[in-house]
Amino acid sequence: MLINLSDVLSEQHKTIEKDVAVDMTVFEAPFGRYEIVSKNLVHIVVEHVKDSELMIRGLTDLVIAVPCDRCLEEVDKAFHFDFAKNVDLNPELVDTQKEFDEKNYIDGYNLDVDKLLYNEILIGWPMKVLCSENCKGICSICGQNLNKGTCDCEDTGLDPRMSVIQDVFKNFKEV
Repeated sequence: MLINLSDVLSEQHKTIEKDVAVDMTVFEAPFGRYEIVSKNLVHIVVEHVKDSELMIRGLTDLVIAVPCDRCLEEVDKAFHFDFAKNVDLNPELVDTQKEFDEKNYIDGYNLDVDKLLYNEILIGWPMKVLCSENCKGICSICGQNLNKGTCDCEDTGLDPRMSVIQDVFKNFKEV
């Protein structure tokens, strides 16, 4: 969804306040493709600060289906976004860009809400997603989800550097 910023940048500097629908149905990133299960409207407020500087605020909630890092079962991960972006639309101010946020979601006088939300999802993406804290994962041999049942595979998960100690225990089982 695009929002025209010309009213904010005109001489009257009208503040834009809108509830905008999210067009994204899938979050596609270099690390995977994830379905957006539910989404709310994005409440966007764009205010003029000075010259070509804008303050963009947004508020929304999303739920994305993400696989558990241990067992690969789908987990509905809730994201809450409440952000404020300070951007300068003047391309000549390269020195002061450090104090401003990246603005790849602004093209000319249009604000792309989906690109802005995409960036926020990337920033807020969790390092690890688990279906539960005590998730057992999957068997490394047969792929059985160990949360749903056990398998008959031999446990070869021991560190190969410990094989000498394992041999000692095999030789002296009666001890």
